[in-house]
Amino acid sequence: MQGKKEYQEKLFINFQLSAHVPDHNFYRRLKEVLDLRFLYKETADYYGLCGQKSVDVVVFFKLCLVGYLENIISDRQLIQHSSMRMDILYFLDYDIEESLPWHSTISRTRQLFPEEVFEGVFSEVFSMCVAKGMVSGHTQVIDAAPIKANASMESLELKVPEEELEAHLRKVRHFSREDRKVNKASTEQQTITANKHKLQGITSRNKKWARDQDGRPGAKHKHAKYTSNHTHYSPSDPDARISVKPGKTRKLNYASQLTVDSSNYVITDIFADFANKKDSQSLVQITRRVQNRLSKEHLLWHNLLADTGYSSGDNYAFLEQENLKSYIPAHGTYKGGPEGFTYVVETDSWLCPQGKEIPYGKTYYETKNHTKKKEYRASKHVCKGCPIKTNCLKKSKEKRFSITYYKPEYDRAIARVKSSRGRYMKIKRSSTVEPVFGTLTQFMGLRKVFTKGIKQAQKVMFMSAIAYNLKKYLKFTQKLEESKTQTQETILRVLKASMLPSFMQCEVLKKMTLI
Repeated sequence: MQGKKEYQEKLFINFQLSAHVPDHNFYRRLKEVLDLRFLYKETADYYGLCGQKSVDVVVFFKLCLVGYLENIISDRQLIQHSSMRMDILYFLDYDIEESLPWHSTISRTRQLFPEEVFEGVFSEVFSMCVAKGMVSGHTQVIDAAPIKANASMESLELKVPEEELEAHLRKVRHFSREDRKVNKASTEQQTITANKHKLQGITSRNKKWARDQDGRPGAKHKHAKYTSNHTHYSPSDPDARISVKPGKTRKLNYASQLTVDSSNYVITDIFADFANKKDSQSLVQITRRVQNRLSKEHLLWHNLLADTGYSSGDNYAFLEQENLKSYIPAHGTYKGGPEGFTYVVETDSWLCPQGKEIPYGKTYYETKNHTKKKEYRASKHVCKGCPIKTNCLKKSKEKRFSITYYKPEYDRAIARVKSSRGRYMKIKRSSTVEPVFGTLTQFMGLRKVFTKGIKQAQKVMFMSAIAYNLKKYLKFTQKLEESKTQTQETILRVLKASMLPSFMQCEVLKKMTLI
């Protein structure tokens, strides 16, 4: 007999939400292990003593967490999605008939709390991972990636004074109606930081861009022009910076500096940085942050893994001072000294191919990059009558060259990278941090920073990392529970098959804390 479903809505119903959420459900398990009640005390100073009650701070952070776990970056979409899920409502301590907070309330509350509050939640979750034995601490892997900012390249505005720029650079000026209304940039951010030499370089690049742009990504756009952080800024998000990856279009981005523990791929630290900043300039800050976090958990750090972007003599010297073994390949521009010359450590001098000594001259800082260098210089009579003088000196009258002040540190770092352990660490680095970045950007809501300003971007990155670590935590604890259950079953089978009396079997189980 064919059945036909007829629906008639009941006027009264006895419904218990917890009974309809399975024990193995992700959000039910997360609710059992995640305790955020410490936030009431941490955020008490940000509220007044009278007036309308705000959204519960624990509910706010749980809602934000759900957004990154579900890969939702829109607050409006987050509320709509959460209201339709019984497991999420149970996780938030909301009944099925209760209305969730307005999406605008979530946005305003996010702006209310400083990034230190979000970092406190991150540290709490990180401590949970350490307590479960997920973090070893001895090897940390560092990497960076651009994260798209919530601003368009078409919103770029010329910095002042405009009269110093060429006429064709002024044609780059194009911004939306919204940007005409609001300009969040300070006077300093609207001021040109390029000197005449840089402006001439930008002018020549624009001419080359106009001539060769057909093969560039995004060049077919009618407003495609070469722009620079020295001459342009975004009025809607002044902290966003123009950056580009090989084969990609130029965009307004933030840089995400990520540190991952090599043991179970737990995120140790993450923070937002300016996209036009070199990775090597951030290494000291990254190291200090990770050291503080690991020391609070009484973990020892020995090895640091990173790519070539973090290499510099200053960084190598700093890491050696901190007793950290760095596995960072040297940049391709490092030569180690003039070709064919031999360095003499005892006298701090160089021997040319003809055996003539080039002594140390002075130490100075290079004006362009402010890097510390050592100059070696020989007098005229040293090269007099030398058979290779013409090719060696070119138009100079004496042999003079400069190398980095940190040559010993460079040589030790290169030796570590080229060793068998260094080759293993290279594979370890790429297999550790790159999958984490891919997960964050594709599945954890970090494909774009939907807020404005670097402080708000920092909060976004903290929440994405918290969601990632919590998923790692639940997966790890589930495996531990399954392993423990299998061990118990194995021991019980062995005891039942043994000839021991029942009272002795009970004593064995008690000693092993299985019953």
